[in-house]
Amino acid sequence: MMTGGSLWPIIATLAAQGAPGADVAPPPPAPEEPPVADDAAPAEQPAEELIPPPPPVDWQDRIKDDLVTEIIEGRRRPGYRPDLPDALSQDNVGALRPPPPQAFPGMEDQLPIPDRWRLIETLGVVKERWFDPYNQNTYKGDRPIDRSKVKWLPIKGDDWFIVANAVSDTVFEPRTFPIPVGVQTTERPGSLDVFGKDRSFVFAQTFIAGAALIKGSTAFKPPDIEYRVTLAYQANYVDVPERRVLDVRPSKASHRYDSFLGVQELFVDKHLGNTSDRYDFYSVRLGIQPFQSDFRGFLFNDSQLGIRLFGNRDNNRFQYNLAAFWRLEKDTNSGLNDITQTPRSDFVFTGNLYRQDFPVVGLTSQVSVTYNMNREKNDVQIDHNGFPVRPALLGDLRGREYDVVYLGYSADGRIGRINLTASFYAALGEDRNSFFTSKPAEIRAGFGAVELSYDYDWMRFRLSGLYATGDGDPYNRTEGGFDAIFENPIFGGADTSYWIRQTIPFAGGGRVIAINGRNGILNSLRSSKEEGQSNFNNPGTVFVGAGADFDLTPELRVSTNFNHLWFENTSSLQALRMEGSIPKDIGFDLSVATIWRPKATQNIVGRLSGAVLLPGKGFKDLFDNKQKNDAYVSILANVILSF
Repeated sequence: MMTGGSLWPIIATLAAQGAPGADVAPPPPAPEEPPVADDAAPAEQPAEELIPPPPPVDWQDRIKDDLVTEIIEGRRRPGYRPDLPDALSQDNVGALRPPPPQAFPGMEDQLPIPDRWRLIETLGVVKERWFDPYNQNTYKGDRPIDRSKVKWLPIKGDDWFIVANAVSDTVFEPRTFPIPVGVQTTERPGSLDVFGKDRSFVFAQTFIAGAALIKGSTAFKPPDIEYRVTLAYQANYVDVPERRVLDVRPSKASHRYDSFLGVQELFVDKHLGNTSDRYDFYSVRLGIQPFQSDFRGFLFNDSQLGIRLFGNRDNNRFQYNLAAFWRLEKDTNSGLNDITQTPRSDFVFTGNLYRQDFPVVGLTSQVSVTYNMNREKNDVQIDHNGFPVRPALLGDLRGREYDVVYLGYSADGRIGRINLTASFYAALGEDRNSFFTSKPAEIRAGFGAVELSYDYDWMRFRLSGLYATGDGDPYNRTEGGFDAIFENPIFGGADTSYWIRQTIPFAGGGRVIAINGRNGILNSLRSSKEEGQSNFNNPGTVFVGAGADFDLTPELRVSTNFNHLWFENTSSLQALRMEGSIPKDIGFDLSVATIWRPKATQNIVGRLSGAVLLPGKGFKDLFDNKQKNDAYVSILANVILSF
């Protein structure tokens, strides 16, 4: 501890520097000590003479405590508090009023931040640009809307956000597939065979624009309310070698340009409440909205008009959905929602429950019940190209309606080092009119699909299998062919696969009927996946595949798929074709795709893929022609730009 005598040099220094108290006379010098001989002991002096006399009492009172505190670090007179600085002020428009400095003892030199969204720009770290989605951007929901600039919006409060998105999707697709020769006329005189030339191509440009108006801070909790709209405009051009493929009228040319504007999202999402302090919640959504019934989109993957109650529980370990949909009509050539037509008499009611880490850690399980109620027996629907799609031109050509319940279990995740995705469905119900017997029939069908994959460094190896039952006897009282409501599977190569991407017409057994649908894997014999009805009198599907993904760089991926397909049962094909036997083997579907992301993001994605179908005995039996094609090909060039 510093003694009283050692303080004087500091005081003297202060006086010399003109510090406060410099006008006070310095203390008298200490008295000199008498000389002492080398061999003599020092003379004893009284203790009071060795210590300088104390300074006047007014010395410590007149020295400023804050200056002494500044020089002698950590020293401050007990109970002393210096004068507070003047209150800070700031003119940040829309900011909250800062609390007074007294609210932060010891932090008087700090200014409260008005809000966390404008902090980065206030500090000069970044300057917002409306076209830059990577940095802070009001139009991407990174900061609240400035209500002074959008007075036309009827909103109140300072926690409204806007999220805008725009997508350009460009597709160029040359392909070959069996194309039947027109009945009345042909593109080339002399084409008298059942099948003509098979080369065609499609060019489609789709622009998608959407915006969402969201209230609430969504970093930690669901939005209080959300309004969303998404529009899609597509222009497409198709060229085929035969007439009456693109239009029912033989006078129309074998090429076509078409465009359409569809409404893909138009809903309001209301947050009803929280059930825990970790924001387990429940909400309701009403309007045109996307919905996927399972992890890979096998049963129902579409954007439809409906109402959905959804939420979670137990720290998000449980998620659930309860939904009802009223199916909209689709535009024939683009597949987009057509709200100018009356919705279909086709309803979907579904409920599902997800449980994370069940039955093992890392695996999410889902159970679901989906009821499809179709009441289109008296509907006659002609598509935009003039072809009848309801009822399908099969069998007795009469209208149909049906009730079918799908009981499902799906899983997605991993078990140890193995990635697993699986879905299983049982379809149970009644068809009011079987087009083979013109009588009611029970629906009893099943479906299963499994994909296993293993990651090794930058490679993923996949094995996949799918089984959908086929109808074994078209003329009995049971329909055993499995069909979905609206499939769009991400499986076995997805739309890179030839069989999933291309629609194969069922010539000779029905009119305007396809064995499979575009972007679908099931052999359902429907008139149209978008506008037709489900058909449970079908040959079923068996699929086995292997594939691999190679991430050569963060920007470049190469995917390969080697698949083999069969009909599960060809009884329905034999009855429609009036043939004694049709082999089950469809053939090998081989494909390779390159995916390039030049910025290592999803904002720019380019894809070039090629697929080939090597026909098996069953395919050749159905589509044999004079050209004796040994292979059918599909090339897909796709560029997606996103904001």
